[in-house]
Amino acid sequence: MSDKHVIAYVGLGIMGRPAASHLLRAGHELRVYARRPEAMEPLAELGATPCKSAAEAAEGARFAFTNVSDTPDVEEVVLGPGGYAESLAAGSVVVDMSTIAPQAARDIAAALAAKDVAFIDAPVSGGQAGAEAGTLAFMCGGAEEAFAAASPLFEIMGSSHVLVGGSGAGQVAKCVNQILIGATVDAVAESFKMARRLGVEPAKVREAIAGGFAGSKVLEVHAKRIIEDDYVPGFKARLHLKDIKIAIEAARGCGVEVPSAEEFRARLEKVIGQGHGEDDSSVAAKALDD
Repeated sequence: MSDKHVIAYVGLGIMGRPAASHLLRAGHELRVYARRPEAMEPLAELGATPCKSAAEAAEGARFAFTNVSDTPDVEEVVLGPGGYAESLAAGSVVVDMSTIAPQAARDIAAALAAKDVAFIDAPVSGGQAGAEAGTLAFMCGGAEEAFAAASPLFEIMGSSHVLVGGSGAGQVAKCVNQILIGATVDAVAESFKMARRLGVEPAKVREAIAGGFAGSKVLEVHAKRIIEDDYVPGFKARLHLKDIKIAIEAARGCGVEVPSAEEFRARLEKVIGQGHGEDDSSVAAKALDD
């Protein structure tokens, strides 16, 4: 069996477009669809085939990827009219790189299983920079056989991919990821504000603690944004708000309190209300501004 595949890809935003381009450059045949034709042009210039629907993109595809904003978008692309399910052959695999509710991932997996199509929920961490560099981290839920089949594609787009468990498990891991990032951004914002009030420059504090136990990717990337007051998005605030709401709802559903997630949600809502929805989610730090 050839190690090159026909791959459908829907969701060509700041994450999807660079991720898809890695698959194309690796020699796979890429069929793409976007509501806005201009979104397909950069990939078409690299050799991808633009299509008029997700169903058309999925014709003959072994794998079909989604990288869209929210649960209804995934449901529409995969199961809706003109969606992947209309065209995918038995034995094919749908990989969803979006962040959606864990139960929604399980429901989509069950609907596709009736057609003998596998589904992997594979939300990612790494933002636009990770998508461009091919260093995304994939958190996956689904069957071991489908995960193994898709693993070479994860290796092209990312630096790590882990099968967390069955359907929905990848989305549970992403909920955890988003809570941890949000809580750490809050901690950085609060502690840096304290440092300033005590007459110490946060940039030097960041440098001093980076090599210790407080060092993290958030301290490396988001703290720099906060210090420089530069929130060019790697991951937009409005999308992180969507994700943190999913995490809070999942926690409530199993009776777990997540006060740090609730606090981050409140700060995101405040800054988004001030017009920062398209900025990087670390802009939540501005909720502490006097």
